[in-house]
Amino acid sequence: MSVTTTKVNETLELPEASPGRSRERSLSIRGSRTTSIATQRAALIVPPLALALVLIMSWFVSTATGKVPDFILPPPLDVFAALADGLRSGLFLSNALVTIQESLLGFLLGVIIALPLGYAIAKSRLLAATVQPYLVAGQAIPAIVIAPVLVLWLGYGLFPITILCMLVVLFPMVITTALGVQTIDTIYTDAARVEGASGWSMFAHIEFPLALPAILAALRIGLILSITGALVGEFVNNSAQGLGALVFEAKDQFNAPLLFATLIFLACLATMYYSASWLLIKLAEIVY
Repeated sequence: MSVTTTKVNETLELPEASPGRSRERSLSIRGSRTTSIATQRAALIVPPLALALVLIMSWFVSTATGKVPDFILPPPLDVFAALADGLRSGLFLSNALVTIQESLLGFLLGVIIALPLGYAIAKSRLLAATVQPYLVAGQAIPAIVIAPVLVLWLGYGLFPITILCMLVVLFPMVITTALGVQTIDTIYTDAARVEGASGWSMFAHIEFPLALPAILAALRIGLILSITGALVGEFVNNSAQGLGALVFEAKDQFNAPLLFATLIFLACLATMYYSASWLLIKLAEIVY
């Protein structure tokens, strides 16, 4: 009986993996992970570049064949030449700094008002019932309509444009923040209350970390929308500087290449804002 048991154990005994084989396996796993990450990054980069190439080629063909007049759609080479001249002369940079200043000031003012207001609306039904109708009504009125009223009340200059930017970003930031706080699972807050958390400790250690993804989404939306508020303010304010003023100048001069070059520069600026908001989210993920 013992002999039989010994033979069975010897038969079922698995060979131990050699150090060389385990090293090869770990290297294979690392290689597959690296390939997977590279594939994911390529999937994020290649499709936008391919679409941009298709659009530029379509643009070039439509203008080269003469089917579209130059004053409606200028040739790509003329637009890129105007873009290069504007970058070389500092025309775009000087006007972009004005627009960036206006948008960031309006965004920061919106953050100071929207985040506490969104939290308060989430915590108080009375305040939500009081304030939300006015927020919705304010959002329903286009910024292009509010801007002349601000000019009438506050005059021309940086201040009314900053207020307009704040109004543009306020509603989505308030609503997104309130939604993030309202959707916190009560299991966590109830458990924190049992442990004695309340007031500031509840907010700092429970509510804020759990609502952080929604707050970051609100900041991301507000940062990008702030450019829209700045441009609308420059349009109505008849500003002498800013990318909005540059668009009007190109339109009045019937300079289509400069107009399209300004639009391309605006798109790049919006991409920079989006990238900055993405970095903000990654930083928050590292901290929390």
